[in-house]
Amino acid sequence: MPIPESQLETWSHQGSITQSSNTYNTIKNVLEAGTTPYASKGFKVFLQGSYGNGTNILSESDVDIIIRLDDCFMSGLSDLTEEEKAAHKSAFRDATYTHVDFKRDVLSVLTQQYGKAVKAGDKAIAIDASGSRRKADVIVAIQFRRYFKFLSANNAEYAEGICFWNGKGERIANYPKQHSANLTTKHQNTSKWFKPMARVFKNMRSRMVDDGLLKAGIAPSYYIEGLLYNVPNEKLASSYQDCVVNILNWYRGDASKTDLVCANEQYYLLRDGYHTCWTQENCDAFVEAAIELWNEW
Repeated sequence: MPIPESQLETWSHQGSITQSSNTYNTIKNVLEAGTTPYASKGFKVFLQGSYGNGTNILSESDVDIIIRLDDCFMSGLSDLTEEEKAAHKSAFRDATYTHVDFKRDVLSVLTQQYGKAVKAGDKAIAIDASGSRRKADVIVAIQFRRYFKFLSANNAEYAEGICFWNGKGERIANYPKQHSANLTTKHQNTSKWFKPMARVFKNMRSRMVDDGLLKAGIAPSYYIEGLLYNVPNEKLASSYQDCVVNILNWYRGDASKTDLVCANEQYYLLRDGYHTCWTQENCDAFVEAAIELWNEW
């Protein structure tokens, strides 16, 4: 039998807002304090992830924070001609305060404030939960520019994102602001069905993992949001049950899987071997497990 409408409606509810907001604002104030070693630099602190996008569920307690240095940037030049690449090279000089310096200073600020609760991970600096403070992950990044045109510093076109390096020294570039803005537009264009349905599918994932239908880690929230972002707007309407059926049938039948994009519209969603993409195998496993959960409820 199908999952009851009442259960899906319960799963559509947003998780903690007040504690997450307080956690973010407290850490943001620490990062933006005038006494930090980087206080004179140009930087921004902002949210990414499920809480920042309004798609968080009760079991998603982490607050994902980005602090981005804007005094220097990395460039993606693969879309430029050789002449444009040469013009770019001659237009800029190497930075004297780099991502390495910035991450060191941010880590020192957080450690001074939160002590042993701070742990430097592979990609982010984790701050453990304590009392009313939720667990937070702080990504230290610099601005990333994916150039589409470069004639001069004043005559160029690019998508602005972030980049950082993991523990192996591999650069990861992403576009959290485009992701968030596009999710909001999708939400508005689907009569506000999109974000509740993202929460429904995240809760379905949690249930599938608990029931042994899906391995943990197969379906990160970021990719679930990306998958639903590609669903035609008209399929998100009427009822939660109809939405679930429409989404799963669309993926199995009509979806052109190689053309699906991440919600930031800068990367394809389904590709193997990329930090920024979901593997086809894992996406298929998620959808098939969702169908099994639905049919065996």
